[in-house]
Amino acid sequence: MRTSVPKRRCRNLILVLGDQLDRHSAALCDSDRQLDVVWMAEVGEESTHVWSHKARIALFLAAMRHYRDWLQDEGYTVHYTQLDDPKNRGTLSAELAAAIGELQPERLVVVEPGEYRVLHALRTLAGKHDVPLEVRTDEHFLSTIDEFNQHAEGRKQLRQEYFYRELRKKHGILLEDGHPVGGKWNYDAKNRGSFGRSGPGEIKAPRSFRTDEITDEVLELVRERFAEHPGSLDEFDWPVTPQQAKWALDDFIEHRLPMFGKFQDAMWTDRPWLYHSRLSVALNLKLIDPRDVIAKAEAAYRDGDAPLAAVEGFIRQILGWREYVRGVYWRFMPEYLSRNELGADAPLPEFYWTGETDMQCLRQAIGQTLEFGYAHHIQRLMVTGLFALLLGVDPRQVHQWYLAVYVDAVEWVELPNTLGMSQYADGGVMASKPYAATGKYIQRMSNYCSGCRYDPAQATGEDACPFTTLYWDFLARHEQKLAANTRMSLQVKNLDRKSAEELKQIRKQAADLRAGLA
Repeated sequence: MRTSVPKRRCRNLILVLGDQLDRHSAALCDSDRQLDVVWMAEVGEESTHVWSHKARIALFLAAMRHYRDWLQDEGYTVHYTQLDDPKNRGTLSAELAAAIGELQPERLVVVEPGEYRVLHALRTLAGKHDVPLEVRTDEHFLSTIDEFNQHAEGRKQLRQEYFYRELRKKHGILLEDGHPVGGKWNYDAKNRGSFGRSGPGEIKAPRSFRTDEITDEVLELVRERFAEHPGSLDEFDWPVTPQQAKWALDDFIEHRLPMFGKFQDAMWTDRPWLYHSRLSVALNLKLIDPRDVIAKAEAAYRDGDAPLAAVEGFIRQILGWREYVRGVYWRFMPEYLSRNELGADAPLPEFYWTGETDMQCLRQAIGQTLEFGYAHHIQRLMVTGLFALLLGVDPRQVHQWYLAVYVDAVEWVELPNTLGMSQYADGGVMASKPYAATGKYIQRMSNYCSGCRYDPAQATGEDACPFTTLYWDFLARHEQKLAANTRMSLQVKNLDRKSAEELKQIRKQAADLRAGLA
């Protein structure tokens, strides 16, 4: 279905991309409903340039169609192409070129895209058709790309903590008389709890969202058209409208925020949600404003409904990491995408697409990823990401997998977190050291090891944990480079505890692991 538009020249053709569903968008702020046209397009290219999870495709399409209907209810003229339109040209560039030819706009208007590839395509197309392209600042964020560049200028090292503090001060968040509430900027030390042997117990499940006719149509379309893509739609349950996003926020603040801080790094078998908010989806599609999320969390602390460590830890993820990774992405792209500091070149194991592995932790993290399109940050960083780092997988393949399988993945946020923080391929821009650990870390933060045939304390032998084997091999392979990193020097010195024969056995077992996964 293609929404009909007048056969006339328009003033502004306002481009709204699939992750820009902000009802207060800067692209709409000075629009004239009589003179301007809003352009949106569903195209196969955006689902196939990486092999996208079915739930990720469905989420974007359902949210886009709800946004289209809101625009029309508000009196906007909308030029909208659905994926199942027989005349759909398959790419953003082709669809936009056709709309330019039809409507002859005086100007194209777009908010800063979330992907360099898309921005480059829009600029190329605008130049080819000799129509001005106005790229407007994305006011959804609390900082701008220019502000981050000013912060970064002249610094030998970038660190999220310092940018986070600047934003706390600028926006007056968790401050008293200009100083951080509680006397500290960061309560990360209190955000690393595990559940212990007793497990998490009963936790109220996140609010569920009943699908409507629009979403049901999308789910059926995706099942038919993308049947060979990874993942399942059976558990699709994500907010696709601002109202649903608000309900999700209220539900988290009331039921899970108070314990989120203590257990945000913990993992447990067959418990994908635990105390996490699941709000990254709504935030990254811009169904909800981060200012509202932060304000609700801070109010919970001020009202005595949630402890400071939980609230600060949650706000740090949004005001700290989310703003910081966006700045990193735009400061270093497009060169950033090709970085490979550790020279990793192994292929991504096939089980990342199937979950079929005898390593319980990976089977759990990948299994829930395929089922829901979701895993929380420690499952991503210290299970799937850690294994790829230790194995030495080509970081671009790791990036493409993360971008494909998670419903909240947009490249501006996914790439720095994956290529930089998880894989250390950027040489320390995102993280001051590689996040390298043995299987003992996973044992400490979860119960995964109790259901696994491998022993995280063993590096060699039939029962050796592949994480532990590969950890020591990783240190040995990169000993010279890692020894120069002050935060890794103690870990590297631990190699001295291994005899030459033991290291030889570890290296051989690691090589056999790689050969078996190639």
